[in-house]
Amino acid sequence: MSKVSATPVLAVTAAASFLYARHAELPVGLTVGVALAVVFPLYVVLWLSWIFPFYVSELRHVPTVPGFPLWGQFVEVISEECGVPQRRWHKEHGLIIRYFFPFGAERLSIADDEALKQMTVKNPYNYPKPVRAKLWMVRILGEGVLLAEGQEHVHQRKSLAPGFSIQAIRALTPIFWEKSLLLAKCWRDEMTADNVTTKSFEALEWLNRTTLDIIGSAGFGYDINSLENPETPIREAYRLVFAFDIASRIMHGIQAFIPASKYIPSKMNRDMQTSRNIILDKATEIVTEKQEQAENNTGGKDIIALIARDNKKLKAMGEPGLSFETIRDQIMTFLGAGHDTTATGVAWTIHLLSTHPEIQSRLREEIKDYMPFLFDKSSRFDRTSIASADADQLPYLDNVCRESLRYIPPIPMTVRQSISPDRLGPYHIPAGTVIYVLANAINRLPNYWGPTADTFDPDRWDALPKTATPNAFMTFLQGPRGCVGRKFAETEMKVLLCCLLSMYEFKRDFDTPDPEEWKMWRLVLRPKEGVTVRVTAI
Repeated sequence: MSKVSATPVLAVTAAASFLYARHAELPVGLTVGVALAVVFPLYVVLWLSWIFPFYVSELRHVPTVPGFPLWGQFVEVISEECGVPQRRWHKEHGLIIRYFFPFGAERLSIADDEALKQMTVKNPYNYPKPVRAKLWMVRILGEGVLLAEGQEHVHQRKSLAPGFSIQAIRALTPIFWEKSLLLAKCWRDEMTADNVTTKSFEALEWLNRTTLDIIGSAGFGYDINSLENPETPIREAYRLVFAFDIASRIMHGIQAFIPASKYIPSKMNRDMQTSRNIILDKATEIVTEKQEQAENNTGGKDIIALIARDNKKLKAMGEPGLSFETIRDQIMTFLGAGHDTTATGVAWTIHLLSTHPEIQSRLREEIKDYMPFLFDKSSRFDRTSIASADADQLPYLDNVCRESLRYIPPIPMTVRQSISPDRLGPYHIPAGTVIYVLANAINRLPNYWGPTADTFDPDRWDALPKTATPNAFMTFLQGPRGCVGRKFAETEMKVLLCCLLSMYEFKRDFDTPDPEEWKMWRLVLRPKEGVTVRVTAI
């Protein structure tokens, strides 16, 4: 049985009180006002927050976090790190749980393996992102593959496949090395200018510039060069988008519930519009150039060039291909989601290595064994050596990256809303149910990872417990809605770490806040004050 909304209840109350006032010859306005003043609180407190959730809702049989549904668990959800309350509740109440947002709004958190398989593999298109969840993201990321749903997502994903094949990524790897080595050189230049061999760097900002440059060159054949020119407009646009000041956070929260608030002339809204215009103009410029190159059978090996050429072939065979607007939105998606997620993942890895020096030393020794040229300044930039270097051949590096992405997933959660009724585990799930899949909860559950789930331990990947199913690692999601750029991101992450660890040692900077103390969520799970580390030249 679905929940009765407030609108018909209030309409019926107003109509009934109006007729009663006319019949009893009472003041109409006063009578209707009193009736609404009595009925609305009763509707909210009795129906929404007591009778419906506990005695009527189809989800009432799902294990429920204790608390009164009128305000629910909202304070815990917004005041703690994204996913941590649900991690705690899953340990206490099971792998499928119900909790409440204010006014009895039901939410499910799913961590059960079979239920996750149903959502991500067997019936993925029954669980699109809710409209509210897309509202702010679509302004910056466009309607690309990340936000497309149903058959449109199937079509886009198929069209993007050539650009993200293993062969395509291997062809782009020299760009990863070039930009990663440039980052390392920029740090060395700053140290030389200051006449020091140890210096504190806010790594996340530097890594964001590096990965933005990488996606620009590898994704679109366009040199953004924010490493050497940090004030470039496109970099400034993303700084504005991910602002964490209190006013911006409040406005983002309001817009999740009141979409029209995006028209309020606040600084955050002006910044968002400015950023959108910059990103949209750049994406339009790039796709126009790539389509012209495809028509002339020219263009490079970058991802959009491959997609544009394949798109031309599809249209020549009578298939629909991708429209100009859709390709433009892919560029917006790659620019936004493609650079910030990897930068955040590498920044968290550097932080974890700075607090686990024995793991850092062991990883550096492996890199030195496999890629000694990186440790010699006379051969570090040798193109022949770089061309033969393969970061996928380093097993401990692979373990460190996977463990870091498990321990602190850059994207901590995704939210879905069912279109049609379904079964998740033993429970019937009605249409319209809002469901959270929280990587930051699932990735750290003892049910999957054993008693050391909360320990950063790269060696676990050499002997995973039998309970560690593929769905126990939800950093990239699974199934057809899983991250299309996963291999791109993993390779980029490994190359960055090889370059940085071959030139520098990282230690925790105790003059700055611990990044793990307060992680903020805005698309990615980033530290509120960034990741500042003490960097010593080797």
